[in-house]
Amino acid sequence: MKESLRPEAPRDAVGVAAQGFAELRAGNLGVRLAATPAELDAAMALRYRVFYEEMGAHGDAAALASRRDSDEFDALADHLLVIDHDRGAGAAGVVGTYRLIREEAAARIGRFYTQGEYDISALQAFPGRKLELGRSCTDEAYRSRAVLQLLWRGIAAYVFHHGIDLMFGCASLVGTDPDALALELTYLSMHHLAPAAIRPKALPERYVEMRRRPPGAVDAREALLRLPPLVKGYLRLGGFVGDGAVIDHQFNTTDIAVVVQTDLVTDKYYRHYERDAR
Repeated sequence: MKESLRPEAPRDAVGVAAQGFAELRAGNLGVRLAATPAELDAAMALRYRVFYEEMGAHGDAAALASRRDSDEFDALADHLLVIDHDRGAGAAGVVGTYRLIREEAAARIGRFYTQGEYDISALQAFPGRKLELGRSCTDEAYRSRAVLQLLWRGIAAYVFHHGIDLMFGCASLVGTDPDALALELTYLSMHHLAPAAIRPKALPERYVEMRRRPPGAVDAREALLRLPPLVKGYLRLGGFVGDGAVIDHQFNTTDIAVVVQTDLVTDKYYRHYERDAR
């Protein structure tokens, strides 16, 4: 469940993480890690506008009063930001965000966010360094291919910087009726199911079957057209999905687990996004 409590981030938890991670630029837009508490606050405010005001998430009293989307993981995470320098070089310019949680950070509270929805024991047993991705959103005026590519450039640079071997997280489809999403869910399970060695599985009490149509009734092209750009971005990276979907009534979404082995994030792919973002 996506909690909406708002703990204060330790002042030294933001900024120190950003050291040694240079901003990448594409015209007036840049991507880098949050470096100040004000920038982290701007990311939480953006998440609130997108998740609660646009997508219909149901907030508790604290979230509604603060107009911020936050939880206990924010103080442990690195927060990737897209900055529009025409609006401002710091908090005023935040137009996109992505939350990044390395395994050593998750160890401080004993779990990843994804474990509220999925059994990730197979992932945890897989060798190599792991990174959880989540809470991705962009301002309505900045939902373009170029901005999404800039976020992926930032993730690729972060992966290389920290020597990450495996990325995973929960991605969302809007709505809580799995039958209305039957085409997308069936397509993903049929064509992009993760190998058993790295396959998350929805917790038994939350498990929703993804294969909701017979194989002959799945139009792959139509399914791809319906998928959110973020999910298609994972697939372009060679990503996989887990076994089972999860309904998140608080956030008005149907969640799927995604997994990407970062050896698929090749130098060629990185240059491709760098070129397109320019």
